[in-house]
Amino acid sequence: MQNPSIKHALNEKGGFQIWWRLMRPHTLTASFVPVFVGTMLALVDGSIDIFLFLAMLLASMLIQAATNMFNEYYDYVRGLDNEESVGIGGTIVRDGISANTVLRLALAFFGISILLGIYICMVSSWWIALIGLVCMLFGYLYTGGPFPIAYTPFGEVSAGFFMGTVIIGISYFIQTTEITGEIIWISIPVAIFIGTIMLSNNIRDLDGDKENGRKTIAILIGRENAIRFLAFLFIAAYTLTIIYIISNMLPFWSLLTMLSIVKAIDVIRKFQGKTKPLEMLPAMVATGKTNTVYGFLLGLSLLISKFF
Repeated sequence: MQNPSIKHALNEKGGFQIWWRLMRPHTLTASFVPVFVGTMLALVDGSIDIFLFLAMLLASMLIQAATNMFNEYYDYVRGLDNEESVGIGGTIVRDGISANTVLRLALAFFGISILLGIYICMVSSWWIALIGLVCMLFGYLYTGGPFPIAYTPFGEVSAGFFMGTVIIGISYFIQTTEITGEIIWISIPVAIFIGTIMLSNNIRDLDGDKENGRKTIAILIGRENAIRFLAFLFIAAYTLTIIYIISNMLPFWSLLTMLSIVKAIDVIRKFQGKTKPLEMLPAMVATGKTNTVYGFLLGLSLLISKFF
């Protein structure tokens, strides 16, 4: 039975939006940004294959969406989600879609990603197949398996590494057939921003996660300290960006990324003084937007530097 109050508060609608919410579109920025940045870095160093870029982008977004579906499925079967849960698609607990349907859709997305991966490997290198399979395994184990990563203090760093550093590295490598130390360094701020999305999610869900036995960073250090840690991560990401610009690792145009600081400040303000998940939902969404704006401006700055 659906809960009209929570559906109304979240402005959840039926039809196509049920499936759109299931993919948690506000989190898909975590898959778009690394591919965009990695590809623009490759463009600066030479040229790019647009079809490789589009294949990599679609594969990454499908894996991210599938990861969100695995999250929806496994949290439901473990009894962690209910009609009052905030921050989920609500497809199973509020819209009545079969849990098995969600699982099959996630596996189908993985299947399409594998086909795209085969194309990418044929055009670039078969080493990508191994790395891609590891990324997909991480996507499954993030909430699946006997010891879900999302239930531990390592969720943020794992997500940042695989979805940030690894995806940027792959996106660069398939275009250039090489990888450099600079690419790894430049990936770190993006990885941090992706980690902040996970941290924001865990701050919002702290009380419910604690009741269900999770041991996230937010639970271990407490909500107020977690918000301070979130602010520290933002500061670290922007500081690294400035260091890279000063050291000529990034172009002068990358100062454009500083425009996103306004969004980061907004995230912290939206979290302060809030204790209920529904109250903190805007802060969670704003964190994803911060990653989007930063990543888009970083990629744009690289594109501009190619021609100016």
